[in-house]
Amino acid sequence: MAAAQHPDWLRPDWHAPGVGALMSTRRGGASGGAFESLNLKPGLGDDEAAVAANQARFAQAIGGVPQWLEQVHGREVVRLPRAAGDRPRADASLTTEPGVACVVQVADCLPVLFAAPGARGVAAAHAGWRGLAAGVLEATLAALCEATGAAPQEVQVWLGACIGPRRFEVGPDVLQAFGASAEAHFRPQREGKWLADLPGLARERLAAAGVQRLSGGAWCTVEDASRFFSFRRDGVTGRMAAAIWLER
Repeated sequence: MAAAQHPDWLRPDWHAPGVGALMSTRRGGASGGAFESLNLKPGLGDDEAAVAANQARFAQAIGGVPQWLEQVHGREVVRLPRAAGDRPRADASLTTEPGVACVVQVADCLPVLFAAPGARGVAAAHAGWRGLAAGVLEATLAALCEATGAAPQEVQVWLGACIGPRRFEVGPDVLQAFGASAEAHFRPQREGKWLADLPGLARERLAAAGVQRLSGGAWCTVEDASRFFSFRRDGVTGRMAAAIWLER
């Protein structure tokens, strides 16, 4: 099952020769029940054999070696490849090696993919509100630019599917984490609650870091239950994945 043959998966609308990139949806896997059907994360209560089969399908689709992370809602960026069996605690990864896929898993948080010009390197970041406020996107961009010699304005960035601005209700802690300069991305909802625009916050921070080639971010995981897993909507649910790699 090649990525180009899976019509439901999301792919960046950029021109990046030598770079492969996609985001899975919940469709096309072996899991059942609350995890139907392409749950890519073990340890959630799904049948582990089904998860292993799903991960094998995903690896076959991307045509490379997926490097999974132990995501912790922080800003650490690791460089791949790592030692076999190593699953680093980080929320972003980069590589300059063909055939190694940077992967992040999500079920409402925002996946962000980065491609340096000339297929010199790629990166993927997991941006929930904590990681976004902590600067995971800026850290990923800086690490990729350092590794490839690219300038921020040369890097192409794509935002995948996440909880949308009509559904992401947050409290004052989130508003305070981003500060007064980001208030335009928070809409008062009821006493002590706001609706936050996660893609909008990401776009603003990336633009401030020098990114000019930015796309995506138009899908809401909560609003499309048939296509996306959503922890906010369902509680018990699977995980999707976004991946980017340099083609061999």
